[in-house]
Amino acid sequence: MKTRIAIWAVTGALVVTFWALYIMSTRQNLLGAGGVGWAILCLTCPIALESHRPLSIYQVLVANAATYALAGVVVETIRRHFRIRSISH
Repeated sequence: MKTRIAIWAVTGALVVTFWALYIMSTRQNLLGAGGVGWAILCLTCPIALESHRPLSIYQVLVANAATYALAGVVVETIRRHFRIRSISH
């Protein structure tokens, strides 16, 4: 289970890396867009909803990795619970 949670955290870090590279390469400002790009950013990077001040890429990377790790704990716990129940019957 620890490995799966680590994979979730790494996925969160990769999502931030993707967004940073995308925004730097296209020079788009998604903060003022209010469109599809902003919606996808908010879904994949929840700290974007709460940031009212500029954050460094490292702060966002750590926050998103922690968020994905927490989501991984929840998903893996539920997955494990249902797997154990289905095996016992």
